[in-house]
This record gives sequence, structure tokens and C-alpha cells, in this order.
Amino acid sequence: MCAPPRGREATTVAGKRHFDVRRQPGFAFVAMFSFFALYLPMALLVVYAFNAGDSLALWEGFSFRWFVSAWQNDTVQDATLRSVIIAVCAAVLATSAATMAALATTRTRPYRGQTFTYALINQPLMIPEIVTAVALLIVFSRIKVWTDYSGLGYLIAAHTAFCVPFAYLPIRARLESMDLSLEVAAADLYATPWKAFRYITLPLLRPGIIAGFMLAFVISLDDVVITEFVKSGGQDTLPTYMLGQLRRVVTPEINAIATVFLAFSVVIVTAFFLMTRKKT
Repeated sequence: MCAPPRGREATTVAGKRHFDVRRQPGFAFVAMFSFFALYLPMALLVVYAFNAGDSLALWEGFSFRWFVSAWQNDTVQDATLRSVIIAVCAAVLATSAATMAALATTRTRPYRGQTFTYALINQPLMIPEIVTAVALLIVFSRIKVWTDYSGLGYLIAAHTAFCVPFAYLPIRARLESMDLSLEVAAADLYATPWKAFRYITLPLLRPGIIAGFMLAFVISLDDVVITEFVKSGGQDTLPTYMLGQLRRVVTPEINAIATVFLAFSVVIVTAFFLMTRKKT
């Protein structure tokens, strides 16, 4: 058997030039320009978070002034605490629901309507977020009228509904990559379904569950659209507080908050990548 052609021989066979995806003229320039356009505003935001002056465009020296100001701002503290509470509760509920959904859709024989079930679970990913926000607003507004309750429960329920597919995808991927022979062996040794799940499936599934929780937590923490539609008065989260400040007086304090937000998101996403990558 002849070895496949290499180098310049790969581009021509019988005098004809063939397509090589690795060598596209201008591709490197387009990629670099795209990264430049995407990350330059973020870099400027981080730089001016350390600006000693009040301007967002004029550098007046290095200082941690705005980080200290944000830390001592009572409104920022309240919004941050509220964001964390909502994100933790929504991530726990969404991960629990996603785990059950993943088990129900992977540990079963193929059935009619299985594709529709996948589409239904992942529906929040396939439709514009504002559509979900408007739908939740209509439902919760009626419930508020009937119950006269306007607490954080609505925001937690809304974030949970939106975060379920984000937690579902890594959990389902983990389940599909797991070897069923261990669960079958446990059943052969007279383990009950609950014991097989507790001692075999759950420990193997734990990295996927943790990854799904982290992803749902980040999605809930930085959500703006759904929160803006569902929240009541005095229920600003940190992202909606920042959005409100942009409509008023903009100071580098917003840059400082956004920089902390960015650093936290990078840490969570990096941990998510390390936990979900395949070990060789």
C-alpha cells in the first residue's frame, strides 16, 4: 500500500490542485483581527479599572482606588450577595434536574420521541433569551397577582429554568462516555438500582455534575436579560446594577467590578475545561 502524499505532493495529484484546509490565504489575518477586536475592549476595561482618576479615557496613574470604592459600596455588596444566592440556588436546582434528565435520556433504550425530548430540554439554548424572559414575565406576573408574593423565588425559578440545558450537556456527555459494564456487574452482584447508582454511577458521574454546576452557576451569575424582566423593585443583581449605572454616571468603579467579574469567570471556565477534558 502506498503511503499518502506529503508536503507539496499533497496539493497536486495527477496535475490537479487539491483543497488543503490547513493552508488558507488570509485566514491567519482574519483570525488575529477577530481576536484583536474581541479582546482589545476587555483589555482596555481592565487597564482603566486601575486608573487613579475619574475619567474612562484619560490615564492619570495607577491605583486600586476604584476596587476599594466598589468593595465599600453598600449597594454593590447587597447586589453581589443577592447574585450569589440566586446563582447558587439556581445552579443546585438546575444541576439536580439536569442529572435526572440525563439519566432518563441515556440509561434507557431508544424510544419514539427521544429526539423531541432532547430538543425540549435544550429549548432555552435554541430560542432567543428575550423570548424566554418575556414568557417567564407573563407567567410570573399572573402568579404574583394570585399569591401576592414578590420575593427572590421568581428569580431563582427563572434562572433554574434557563440553566438546566447548560448543566445537562456536560452531565449527559459524561454519562455517554461511561462504561456500562461496571453498572451491569453491580446488577449481576444483586445490587439494587439505588446502590448501583450510589456506589458506581454517581462517583463516575461526579466530574460531569461538578462541571454542570459550575457552568450553570456562571450563566446565572452574569445573566441580565431574564433578571431584568423578572425582578421586582429592590432586587437588582450585580449585572443589572452595572447596567443601571451605565445609564447614569459612569466611573471606573464599573470597570473594577467588571474586572473582578471577568477574573472570576475565567477561573470558573478554566476549572470547567480541566474537569471535562479527556485524560490520555
